[in-house]
Amino acid sequence: MNAGEHLPPLLVSASQLMVNALLNDKKIICCGNGISSAQAQILVSCLINRFEQERPGLPAMHIGADITTQTSISQEYGLNDTYAKQLRALGQAGDILILLTEQGRSGSLLQTISAAHDKDIQVIALTGGDGGDIAALLDTRDIELRVPSHSKPRIHEVHLLSIFCLCDLIDQQLFGAYSG
Repeated sequence: MNAGEHLPPLLVSASQLMVNALLNDKKIICCGNGISSAQAQILVSCLINRFEQERPGLPAMHIGADITTQTSISQEYGLNDTYAKQLRALGQAGDILILLTEQGRSGSLLQTISAAHDKDIQVIALTGGDGGDIAALLDTRDIELRVPSHSKPRIHEVHLLSIFCLCDLIDQQLFGAYSG
């Protein structure tokens, strides 16, 4: 209930940020750890393929899906560089980084935010609890969608709902309301 009261305007702002990037030929780059990684992959799938209506695919990528690259980076440089190194190689100024985390304390995600800021990539962070260390790293151009709960299942439920809301808002802004 608390999330339903404060997240809607932030979801609208986040969707507008994503739409602006897409309209400027930029891409959405997503990551997360564990269940959050699976949810990042769901978001990318909905953007590349479709959400509810037929439409062109939207440029999005999940930098946590390539296990060979991840293990190569973690073996050579450590786990904390897993996503940051990929973002530095693939991200461009104007892209949007979306990261999902339950508690906001993962070193790999913290370093990825720093890498995003170095490349002029804005961040949309889906967090939970108190936002953890991630909340302190975000700057004024970034958006935090924080679930006001410390329960991991509740955080993941609201994150998945937020992903679907973002997809719906993006489709409405780019392609009009779905009447199905």
